[in-house]
This record gives sequence, C-alpha cells and structure tokens, in this order.
Amino acid sequence: MLPNFLPSQVNHLTDPTAIAFVQSIQRIALATSLSQHPILTTYIHKGRGGTPILLLHGFDSSVLEFRLLFPLLATQNETWAVDLLGFGFTQRQKEITYSPTTIQIHLYDFWKTLINRPITLVGASMGGATAIEFTLTYPEVVESLVLINSLGYTCAPTFSKYLFPPFDFLAVEYLRQRHILALNLGNILASNDKLLLAIQCAMLHQEMPNWHDAMISYVKTGGYTNLANRIRQVDKPTLILWGESDDMLPPEDAEKFQQDITNSQLIKLKNCGHAPQIEQPQLTCQYILRFIKNEGWETLLNI
Repeated sequence: MLPNFLPSQVNHLTDPTAIAFVQSIQRIALATSLSQHPILTTYIHKGRGGTPILLLHGFDSSVLEFRLLFPLLATQNETWAVDLLGFGFTQRQKEITYSPTTIQIHLYDFWKTLINRPITLVGASMGGATAIEFTLTYPEVVESLVLINSLGYTCAPTFSKYLFPPFDFLAVEYLRQRHILALNLGNILASNDKLLLAIQCAMLHQEMPNWHDAMISYVKTGGYTNLANRIRQVDKPTLILWGESDDMLPPEDAEKFQQDITNSQLIKLKNCGHAPQIEQPQLTCQYILRFIKNEGWETLLNI
C-alpha cells in the first residue's frame, strides 16, 4: 500500500521498482528548534550492519532520487535517506525560513533522533554541499564523506537572492513547468520508459503543499554560495565520484575537490552524467561499499 501522505499522483507510477521504493517511505513527527510544531519528515531506512550510510538528495529533489542505489546499499549495510528541509515530501511550514542553516539544524535533529551514531554521509549535487556543510558543523557525527557530482564551487547565480514578487514565483514555476513539459512529451512520444519514469519521480514532490513558497524562500538565500573557501577544512576520508559527462557542473570542479580535501580520492565515471546514482547505480554502490569498508584507495582505483 502506498503512503497516504504522498500526493495522489503517486498512483500514476507503474514501475514495480519505484512502487516498492515508495511503499517503504516513512514519516516521523520530528521535534526541532525551528518550529513550535514537529516537522513531518519523510525518510527511508533499511539494512543492517556497518557504519550507517545517510544519503542526501540534490536541489528540488527527494529520496526518490536514490530508488536504484538505496536498495543495493541496503543489502550489505544499514542505509538511510531523508528528504531535506524544504524539499522532497518533508513538511513545509510557512513560518520557517528555508536556508542552508535551517537545513543543517533539521538534519542534525533527524540524525540525533533516529540514528545517533557516527555515519558515512553521501551527498549528490546540492546534497553534496549540504554534506560538506554538515561535516564542518558537526564533525563528531561524520566518519567519512562521499560526494557525487557535488555542488560547492559552482552555486546559484547571485541574482537569485534579489528576486521579488512576482518574479520569484515565476522563476520557481519555470522549474516546475520544465518537468511538466518533458513529462507531456514523454507521454506523447512514449519512446523512453526510463526517461518518463525519471521525470515522474523528479516532479512528484512538487505537488506537496507550500512547494512554491519553500522554493522561493531557499532560492532567495543564494544557497551554498559561501562554501567554496571552507571546503579545504574537511578532514574526513572523502570519496569523490564524478560522472565525466556532467552537463550541469564544470569538470574542473571535480579536480578542485580532490586538491582541497587532503584525504580524498577522485573516481571519474565514464559514460555518466550528473546523476551516477541513477545512471550507474551498481557501479556507484560498489565504490561506496568498498570505500566505507576501508579497503584502500588502490582497491577503489582497480574496480
């Protein structure tokens, strides 16, 4: 049975793997200092053993981003994924300002309430920037770090923080309409079932209440624009996975991460774009599991 707190559009999913993943999504009324009321926070948790892995999704995304990678990791390791504050299917309360700072507070409260052990933190795209910021803020929580085509050096345009009505609404609506247009084309052409599924999963959370308001609030903060100069402070073992065909972030960003993070290794994935967790989940899983088992950099390079 599908969770009743998800948008009704979830019933349009026909892919068995995606449906099984959605059925595993849970929700907790999470107490935080951000609001007088608990924040209904969505997450998924499976697997046993090893250092817990916590997966953080990218900008305007959800735990569905990990529908292919998560089950692979969970067969061998305790694995978590959470919808970050202001994103995914986690509740958006109007009185909260959505920013990197509030995301960190909410994420820490989630970790403290449900995990409360040192973790391997895995962040994809914006989730990578979140993971870096979280590691620097709460170093005692993070044992090791995995960055997947991570933001950090390339961030949102500076003009985004100066958006005002009605242009703020229009800018956010543009993001949504891009997904809708692509989905409609997919329905008409019916030429690529995987692409259609990806679009369905990518836009499902946009039907949640207050999606526009939370997105506008976050975009106006400028996101993680002040992170680049702090990346070199990361002192945790770090695996950098980078799809070589990324058309969203410049390839030199991958090299910068390796140069600035002392104890790190960069693995470039051939024939892979911005989302290795979707495009090459088996290989991505293999790298992550070997990394957290501390098999050494040479072993990783020989996969």
